[in-house]
Amino acid sequence: MVTRKQYPKKFKLDAISLVLDQGHTITEAVRSLEINANMIRRWSFNG
Repeated sequence: MVTRKQYPKKFKLDAISLVLDQGHTITEAVRSLEINANMIRRWSFNG
């Protein structure tokens, strides 16, 4: 069974900030952070 990786709240907020505040595209942000694009979208809507 594969366990899901947990990310700290600060990491999530920084990832969202890359897109909303710093002008990066979602694609650029997820590539640099090595996460799935769906994750950053989910985090931005769920706070």
